[in-house]
Amino acid sequence: MSVPDYMQCAEDHQTLLVVVQPVGIVPEENFFQIYKRISSVNQINVRDSQRVLYIRYRHHYPPENNEWGDFQTHRKVVGLITITDCCSAMDWPQTFEKFHLQKEIYGSTLYDSRLFVFGLQGEIAEQSRTDVAFYPSYDDCETVEKRIEDFIESLFIVLESKRLDRATDKSGDKIPLLCVPFEKKDFVGLDTDSRHYKKRCQGRMRKHVGDLCLQAGMLQDSLVHYHMAVELLRSVNDFLWLGAALEGLCSASVIYHYPGGTGGKAGARRAQGSSLPSEAGNRHRPGALTSNGINADTSAEIGRAKNCLSPEDIIDKYKEAISYYSKYKNAGVIELEACVKAVRVLAIQKRSMEASELLQGAVYINLRQTKSQKNLEEEDPPALTVFQRLDQDGIGLQLSEEEKIQRYSILSELYERIGFHRKSAFFKRIAAMQCVAPSIPEPGWRACYKLLLETLPGYSLSLDPKDFSKGTHRGWAAVQMRLLHELVYASRRMGNPALSVRHLSFLLQTMLDFLSDQEKKDVTQSLENYTSKCPGTMELITLPDGLKLPPVPFTKLPIVRSVKLLNLPVSLRPQKMKSLLGQNMSTKSPFIYSPIIAHNRGEERSKKIDFQWVQGDVCEVQLMVYNPMPFELRVENMGLLTAGVEFESLPAALSLPAESGLYPVTLVGVPQTTGQITINGYHTSVFGVFSDCLLDNLPGLKTNGCTVEVIPALPRLQISTSLPRSAHTLQPSSGDEISTNVSVQLYNGETQQLVIKLENIGTEPLEKLEVTAKTLSTKEKLYGDFLSWKLEDTLAQFPLKPGKIATFIVNIKVKLDFSCQENLLQDLDDGISVSGLPLSSPFRQIVKPRVESKPINPPESSKAGDFSHVKTLEAILNFKYSGGPGHVEGYYRNLSLGLHVEVEPSVFFTRVSTLPATSTRQCHLLLDVFNSTEHELAISARNNEDLVLHAGECQRMAIQVDKFNFESFPESPSEGVQFANAKKLEEERQQAKGLEINSKLDICWKIPSLKREGEASVEGVLNQLVLEHLQLAPLQWDISVDGKFCDCDVVVDCKVGDPIPLEVKLTNWSKHSVGPFALTVTPYQDYQNGVHNYELHDAITFVGSNTFYIDSVKPTKNSVCFGALLFLYTGDFYLNIKFHEDNTSRELPLSWFCLPSVHIRAMEPVIQTKL
Repeated sequence: MSVPDYMQCAEDHQTLLVVVQPVGIVPEENFFQIYKRISSVNQINVRDSQRVLYIRYRHHYPPENNEWGDFQTHRKVVGLITITDCCSAMDWPQTFEKFHLQKEIYGSTLYDSRLFVFGLQGEIAEQSRTDVAFYPSYDDCETVEKRIEDFIESLFIVLESKRLDRATDKSGDKIPLLCVPFEKKDFVGLDTDSRHYKKRCQGRMRKHVGDLCLQAGMLQDSLVHYHMAVELLRSVNDFLWLGAALEGLCSASVIYHYPGGTGGKAGARRAQGSSLPSEAGNRHRPGALTSNGINADTSAEIGRAKNCLSPEDIIDKYKEAISYYSKYKNAGVIELEACVKAVRVLAIQKRSMEASELLQGAVYINLRQTKSQKNLEEEDPPALTVFQRLDQDGIGLQLSEEEKIQRYSILSELYERIGFHRKSAFFKRIAAMQCVAPSIPEPGWRACYKLLLETLPGYSLSLDPKDFSKGTHRGWAAVQMRLLHELVYASRRMGNPALSVRHLSFLLQTMLDFLSDQEKKDVTQSLENYTSKCPGTMELITLPDGLKLPPVPFTKLPIVRSVKLLNLPVSLRPQKMKSLLGQNMSTKSPFIYSPIIAHNRGEERSKKIDFQWVQGDVCEVQLMVYNPMPFELRVENMGLLTAGVEFESLPAALSLPAESGLYPVTLVGVPQTTGQITINGYHTSVFGVFSDCLLDNLPGLKTNGCTVEVIPALPRLQISTSLPRSAHTLQPSSGDEISTNVSVQLYNGETQQLVIKLENIGTEPLEKLEVTAKTLSTKEKLYGDFLSWKLEDTLAQFPLKPGKIATFIVNIKVKLDFSCQENLLQDLDDGISVSGLPLSSPFRQIVKPRVESKPINPPESSKAGDFSHVKTLEAILNFKYSGGPGHVEGYYRNLSLGLHVEVEPSVFFTRVSTLPATSTRQCHLLLDVFNSTEHELAISARNNEDLVLHAGECQRMAIQVDKFNFESFPESPSEGVQFANAKKLEEERQQAKGLEINSKLDICWKIPSLKREGEASVEGVLNQLVLEHLQLAPLQWDISVDGKFCDCDVVVDCKVGDPIPLEVKLTNWSKHSVGPFALTVTPYQDYQNGVHNYELHDAITFVGSNTFYIDSVKPTKNSVCFGALLFLYTGDFYLNIKFHEDNTSRELPLSWFCLPSVHIRAMEPVIQTKL
């Protein structure tokens, strides 16, 4: 035997070997087209028999192997089928001659032969012959399978005749001695009549008959013959043939126990039940087999079971046979194939360790090997066992490189079958290296690459990077890196740079943690060299054999630890207009709570973010990354990968220092449409490799969510002001962010205009604008409107198109408390002494006399010098605007302007008091004014001259004012109202009164040197007593004498002796009915020296009674009393009207009974003379 058949398996012993070969020049495609159809007929049922005949086809078979046909009949070529092209009758004789020459090669063993001729037509083709078949073409040959079946039946006839001939016991005939080729010279000169020789001949012939029975489908008979042969051959120590008999016994037992075969797909032919004999079919019936595969139903099966080896005995006999083969140096191929068959059986029996021992049990013999093989074997030195012996000089055969590749490949397959995946991968790797051995003139890099790919599973290596992101690393990283380097080199030698880039990228991505610093530099340098010619992409690479290589994104270059979607700046964040039902209803469920809804909301909240992005605005995503490489990492074209909304990603480039640690990177983009956008990942370009990194494939990633809603586009507003920017940053309690802060310095009472320019810097028109102001909490009391504006003038410029500017004017008016604290009065020595009320705080309720010493513990707000401190006011102007598609959907934006105002004191009112005027409806308001500025100041009131005050000077100004009717203001709270509300209502009442008084006074100040002016308010200065003095009484008394109303300094002239009418009118302006009242009129004379004369009975007399009675007067009604006076003498007289003290008048305050003074001047009557 010269060439081993590495695909041998035990069931091949029952097959007939048929060789199919071309004659002459036949196209390879056409030949294999017919060969495939021929080989499909690999078993037939013998006619009139339950036996099945199995055929093994080969298109190439060494003739020297045929010489071992007597030793094992399945090695004998018993059939020859030749295929030829013949287009003309002239070529037919030559073609037929070639057919005969081909038969002579295997002529000694052939049972029958056939010639298939394609292309020949005519008279010759019409001849009817059994050994030749003519077909017009390769496509027009429908009867090929039928002719093969007929051919096999002819083989069976010859086989059966030989079996019968050899099996018949002919005592008189001499049994020939069957030999293997190398034995013939050893048997020359032996005694052929000896008993030992005859037993040898009988044993070998019995073994040969067993082979024929097995081929003829007679399994039981073959077992009997094998047992007899074993006994005979063992008795004469014929070890080589004893091994063959044992192997035949093992093969027959394997065929019986394992009808599905041991050779993988090739052995599956017995599973076709339709063509199985009945005895084999019985073994397939449910319940027909025991655990050993023995059918106990028929006597034939019982007899077969006795002769058949058990599964355990099969392996023992195989080992025994192999040990006998090993005694003969020329039986190496037989020993090798027996090992292969035994290992296949052990693989089916799941006895992996025994199979491994069987492969490694032979003697180690050095091989002549290439350097590449030697290096690989040093990495993992297994026993090459039988394969090594084949290369031994003078013993084995000198194998070609192709045969060596096949040898290592079959060893890899055997290890794979027994579950030794890594060792299987090792031998397949040897086969791959053998494909590119230096001795090969044209190295097969494609075959090498294909074999290397097949080794990947054995080394726990996958070309899918997703498999390396799940848990811990599997396999030996050093071996895996070596294998990946070999794949890179092989793909480069194949001329496929894209494949090299893909494998090198995979090496860098998956083995980064196992690479040393120097290896990282070398790999990245090689990768850059490759990508300079062929950049790495994210496309799927499909190999010619259909294998698909997935893309390798660089998720570790750099490593991303967290992804955070950032909200828009506060000034650009959209807000939803509140509806009547509210905006918190995220479900239409009628139930208040449902655990299912709650669960769904929780899942959605984990992915969807509670803020929105706006179409057309730049949006940001922050990544925390770090560089694991020992050198600077340049990342180019880094941008976002999104889904759901059309998104324009704005790529970024960054350079990360070596082993940088966490480093923030912000990626930006602009959503072009509306809807829900999902951030799926990011894309990069590193070392020339373009990567699409998905967040789902990043281990240990922290994120606040990946999905955000994009709302329709909104305009963008930018503001600029006429005031300088402020160094003070306002921090409102609500947490709102102020986009711009401005500051201004004003005197108390001063007003200044703030001009704000509104520019639409977006792409949508600005259609709606609302402005609100919020004053931040301050301890200072603020009077009047701090900020005021007229929005109508600005809205007249709307809609504001993109790029246009509108003007908005805000009036800043500061009016703080103008009153001064008590301790200030003690520090002012201005010589003023007035019977008035010292000021302490607004709304003071009690009269407090002036003190000459300071309080022991003055309150914090009344410490000396507090009046000169600069006060601070802060406010926020909020611009709520909308427009474009976002306005249609109910969204708007807020833009805030912070205003910081420093208020310096202008004037203080240090003291206030009142003096009665000549009219009951007027009074004098006395104010002591202090100039707290460092400049000369002029102060004035309505209808008063200017009062000039030097810096730090205090002067008094008197203002005559009409008394006020406060009855239209809210009433004082009743006793039933809570204290807090009562106090608040009273304060509002006091403020309303002060506001009305201040509006009538119109007090203003000017600082000529600074050209600044403002107003001074008395709203916080007036106390309760002063307010009472300034208030009109609810009962209005009007007195008229002789038709003239008496008030102020009005003097009524009358004549002595004439009756003077006197009228008293009461108007009730209170909320309740008053009266009845009784009034007595008493005249008197004032001598201007403090003496009043009431004894005027002789000077004045009343016409009627001097007492007037007024009935009950309802609200807003009046009552009038009439009387008359008669003056008897000339002079100045006054009338004193007094009320009678009764229950009704006592219930009302005295201030309600303030009647005007009546001054009457009686004169002599003019005497008229008659002419």
